[in-house]
Amino acid sequence: MLILRRKKNESLLIGENIRITVIECAGDGVRLAIDAPKQISILREELSEAEQSNKTALAPNLDSVLALQTFLKQKNLADTEE
Repeated sequence: MLILRRKKNESLLIGENIRITVIECAGDGVRLAIDAPKQISILREELSEAEQSNKTALAPNLDSVLALQTFLKQKNLADTEE
């Protein structure tokens, strides 16, 4: 991890085409301007984590799916025997 100190209106470059500029420094945070190509996704980390949590929550649990399949097969067998 690289740790840098920048002042207001100072920038840093990532590669040849990403520029991050400090716009404002305040007691509760820093405002940054990010200039990058449109094809590069820029997302706040907490939003990325929330997105990943949502994807995980939507993914079915394999054990639950197998239990449901077993239940449905047993129910179908019982229904056909009646």
